[in-house]
Amino acid sequence: MAADAVVPKEAAGASRPRRIFAMQYMPKKYKHRKMFKGRLKGFATRGNRVVFGDYGLQALDSGWITGRQLEASRIAANRATQGAAKIWIRAFPDKPISSKPAETRMGKGKGDLDYWAACVRPGTILFELGNVTEEKAKLAFKRIAHKMPIKVRMVKRLPTA
Repeated sequence: MAADAVVPKEAAGASRPRRIFAMQYMPKKYKHRKMFKGRLKGFATRGNRVVFGDYGLQALDSGWITGRQLEASRIAANRATQGAAKIWIRAFPDKPISSKPAETRMGKGKGDLDYWAACVRPGTILFELGNVTEEKAKLAFKRIAHKMPIKVRMVKRLPTA
């Protein structure tokens, strides 16, 4: 079923139509339910150049970016450009983050899966924009920067010879 589809009353069995919303960004399949924390050392060696669009948003710090933050950023960029820009999301949340409920005693194993996060190092390109002017790209990236838990900056695509 398509995201945000309206189910007819007869099929839903309720007095009013039900809305079905798309899930957050997460892998379709994964091998292990839970993962170690790991360490984010060093700079990005891959995914550190603007490849698809004309402008990119580059991470200056390391950290985890959740699927919800990426989705909120995508919506903010789409609204800032009035849907005219082509948006590429270069980071994907593929790390499961678990947490235990509040006021829970120690022990009894690792907590349940809470959300999915993308591990980002300094230099990683998070978003790219194309088919848009530099002013619109600046505005869109400014809106995205407010949603990010790390410092970011706007970069331009290097001219090819």
